[in-house]
Amino acid sequence: MSDSRAPAGTDTATQAFLDHRELLFAVAYHMLGSVTDTEDVLQETWLSWAGRSSAGDAGQVAEVEHPRAYLVRITVRHALARRARIARRRETYVGPWLPEPLLTDGPAGEDASEPAVRTESVSLAMLVVLETLTPLERAVFVLHEVFGYAHTETAGILGRSPAAVRQLAHRARAHVRARRPRYQAHPRVRRQATERFVAAALGGDLGALLEILAPEATLWTDGGGKAQAAPRPIRGRDKVARALTGYAARSAADLEFQHRDVNGDAAVVVFEDGSPHAVMVMDLDADGERVREVYLVTNPDKLSAVRPGGPAPEGF
Repeated sequence: MSDSRAPAGTDTATQAFLDHRELLFAVAYHMLGSVTDTEDVLQETWLSWAGRSSAGDAGQVAEVEHPRAYLVRITVRHALARRARIARRRETYVGPWLPEPLLTDGPAGEDASEPAVRTESVSLAMLVVLETLTPLERAVFVLHEVFGYAHTETAGILGRSPAAVRQLAHRARAHVRARRPRYQAHPRVRRQATERFVAAALGGDLGALLEILAPEATLWTDGGGKAQAAPRPIRGRDKVARALTGYAARSAADLEFQHRDVNGDAAVVVFEDGSPHAVMVMDLDADGERVREVYLVTNPDKLSAVRPGGPAPEGF
């Protein structure tokens, strides 16, 4: 079910699902931050949807007046149920947990992610903030702020009253605004800052790194107990700079570095012998001049969808 182009003769239920699959993927991914869990949710959604056209229920799919709304509702409810399983896994997760990075630039000859995710992309930094919301707050925020659903529509999807949804939306917005500035640097500025940062970090230029990092900079590394990573966030410009230069010094000399777009932001993807080794995403301060957060994902389970295809940074 990964391609919306259905063969001739596809039944009505299958075609309706394929027509909306990209949207469903995007909604579930922004609620979960995990491609694997998102794919599982889509499978559950498909089974729920296809069940309506099984023997004894023939014609029920055709009776659904708005298949898109119905499918989004099923997807959201399955995603909310999935959040409980994710929470249990997180209790035993080794080290900091970061969302699964998603390439959004499409490598040559192949799309790396769903088109809807590329269109409605939420940054990795924002996904980290969304992890601090309750499941219902996150669902309301994603549906309203990312996909433009009215509160009355969201109420129908969640089975809550419009008043309850408005209250959830108010809490979610206040929480997000307290942790994320409204200002977003121009993509060109982000790209330039990323290139400067990567050149300094991988070149082991401690002085240049100290100039680029904000005083309150934090480094988050997610290895999941399966790859090199710090057991907890590293805070403070000096500590972050030294950790990054140390990481670069320990890395293999034959690594390939590519500038790519990850969750809509400029980032660097690291490959070793053609296989993904790490993804590094930088979040800038409100002025767009210094890096305040560095997200380094090395957990191989979260890099399975990463493919080569972008240009290598200059000098590498």
